[in-house]
Amino acid sequence: MADHKTSHAAPPRLTPGLVPNLRFDVPSGFLVFLIAMPLCLGIASASQYPPIAGIWTAVIGGVLTAFLSNSQVTIKGPAAGLIVIVSGAVLDLGLGAAPAGTDPADLATLARYGYPLALGIGVAAGVVQILFGVMRAAKVGEVIPLTPVHGMLAAIGITIMAKQFFVMFGLTAPAGAPIDSIHAVPTVFRTLDPTVSWIGGASLAIMIAFPLLKTRVALLRPVPAQVVVVAVAIPMGLALGLDGVLNDKGAAKFLVSVPNVVASPAAAFAFPDFTALATPTGIKYVVLFALVGSIESMLSSQAIDMIDPWQRKTDQNRDLLAVGVANALCSAVGALPMISEIVRSKANIDNGARTRYANLFHGLFLLAFILLLPFVVTLIPLAALGAMLVFTGFRLASPREFVSTYKVGAEQLVVFVTTIVVVLCTDLLIGVAAGVALKVVIHVLNGAPLSSFLRADVEVATTDDGSVVVLKVRKAALFANWLGLKASILKHAAGRTEVVLDLSETKLVDHSTMEKLHQLERDLAATGKRLKVIGLDTHTALSHHPLAARRSGRVDSPVAV
Repeated sequence: MADHKTSHAAPPRLTPGLVPNLRFDVPSGFLVFLIAMPLCLGIASASQYPPIAGIWTAVIGGVLTAFLSNSQVTIKGPAAGLIVIVSGAVLDLGLGAAPAGTDPADLATLARYGYPLALGIGVAAGVVQILFGVMRAAKVGEVIPLTPVHGMLAAIGITIMAKQFFVMFGLTAPAGAPIDSIHAVPTVFRTLDPTVSWIGGASLAIMIAFPLLKTRVALLRPVPAQVVVVAVAIPMGLALGLDGVLNDKGAAKFLVSVPNVVASPAAAFAFPDFTALATPTGIKYVVLFALVGSIESMLSSQAIDMIDPWQRKTDQNRDLLAVGVANALCSAVGALPMISEIVRSKANIDNGARTRYANLFHGLFLLAFILLLPFVVTLIPLAALGAMLVFTGFRLASPREFVSTYKVGAEQLVVFVTTIVVVLCTDLLIGVAAGVALKVVIHVLNGAPLSSFLRADVEVATTDDGSVVVLKVRKAALFANWLGLKASILKHAAGRTEVVLDLSETKLVDHSTMEKLHQLERDLAATGKRLKVIGLDTHTALSHHPLAARRSGRVDSPVAV
């Protein structure tokens, strides 16, 4: 395989521990706190949880997982990628628990009944994640093909954009499947609140323009765009009189509402109701919370490990255990579920963090803020939070994602778009299942034998001195048999400096395997070993991308499905 590594300057020497790294981790934790605070509030509101629930998630994620996980620079907290699942749980469970005749469009009533039931689901899902960690099940996540997962995340981004677009203009998104909100988007311009719209529009403009400005003005580079949005939106809201617009409960209709934790601690927490666990809807959401949350968290931490200047590796099973414990605790006190959040983690690295204590400090800064300055939070317009999430959703479903997927192969784009469409019209589980099923069909059409989906067919040979082992793979190397192939490579790499993987007799090597082989090459190289992949010169790539799927023999088109 081609070497796609990028050369980087060697990082400075790292002295482990809390005290030697305080001067790096405290400033980074503070800057990440500035990014996290408004996002935590916005994600909680979009998830039909009280806004303060997002703060508690980040506090628990920062303080607890810093000691339970060995992940060094990831930031734990609520994530936009879970909004669709969490809000779906609240509204679906609330519809079943609310009094007969409750209007399905009455989101406030559904949330009141569904919120404690969703907390019960969250506790159970946290226990499942703990079991995943104890049973060392993190490797199972590697079996899931990459393209349907990316399609799921893009569909989540589109859903967030559609629903938060309403909030940005002072409206409430319609209930129902994501496609219903997409259909209703044109009505926003007929029913929007003009006053709130100024704040939402200005906030979105800042989210788009400020990162571009930072590239030109060095002094602005440490300043998060989210902080600028809040700094502009609060005085705009006060000037436009949003604090005087009240709802039927006497609270500000268009501003964030959080209790004073010091004066009324009981109002800042909620406790789970487990009665929905025995229902089909409850079981469905336990599966979604545990599986999707675990997959997203593992993908994020793996991506962050790749850009860690010191190339430290997260123990995914230990990290799953840590996230599971934290999630069970979060739901026990009324907070959102958490994952390793990639955007905040990337900012953590960019701000100079060196150890996991930056995550701890980000959580402590959030705790201090909500204890000492809750009145500042209550001045933030909901439209500003909605604009931040519209921007976040766009990043999840960026046109760049479609282009990069197409470059890997036209068949990948078909799977990607199919997953998106099915998720938007049904739900996440059905959408991902549809994407995986389509991928299997495409692999069969490309010559993969059905038996290759069950196990990797690997023949082992060694050189006379035993220093090099050659693994000849037959039939196909696919996402479904990757664990067996990887286990064989690692088994024979022990005690040797080189493993040769011969793929000349495979009928198909899929994109997921190509990408995972490339990563395994890097991992083994970091330990002084070499994985040499041969035999692909007899195959035709399904696109010009270096990690595209390979099919044996010649085909009429380099992007044939």
